[in-house]
Amino acid sequence: MPKVWKFDNNVNTDQVIPGRYYPREKVEELGDYCLCELHPNFSKEKKEGDVIVAGNNFGCGSSREYAALALRYSGVKCVIARSFARIFYRNCINVGFPILICDELFDNVQEGDEIEVELETGIIRTNGKEYRATPLPEFVMKIKEAGGIVNFLKTHDIEELK
Repeated sequence: MPKVWKFDNNVNTDQVIPGRYYPREKVEELGDYCLCELHPNFSKEKKEGDVIVAGNNFGCGSSREYAALALRYSGVKCVIARSFARIFYRNCINVGFPILICDELFDNVQEGDEIEVELETGIIRTNGKEYRATPLPEFVMKIKEAGGIVNFLKTHDIEELK
């Protein structure tokens, strides 16, 4: 079962991926350094499908797309936060990495708790309770499934998107 990795308010993009780790020859390597300064063992201990739960303003700071890519390639399923920096939110959509907003979850989970997240519905289950995040719109799920906005646009005619 996936577990929670908990981070506080104002996690900035330099903390998500320090500048010294990019550019990389292979962008996928960014995941190996994701959150390394806030939680040095994160990349070694997290499992595929784990979930990051954070406070307010996750992704603040520089508008680097690398931060969203580092999260995508880290193997976590998504980030659920009380709020996100606007540019970071859009960067996550652009690279196909899901993020959800759920205000009440933060105070009701601890790091290591088991968690289940349904991206399509926004339903979150943990500690015997159910929470509702704002679900991702259908078009955002299609971007995620395509691996990002560039891949999505390569396979879709602009006319069908109107």
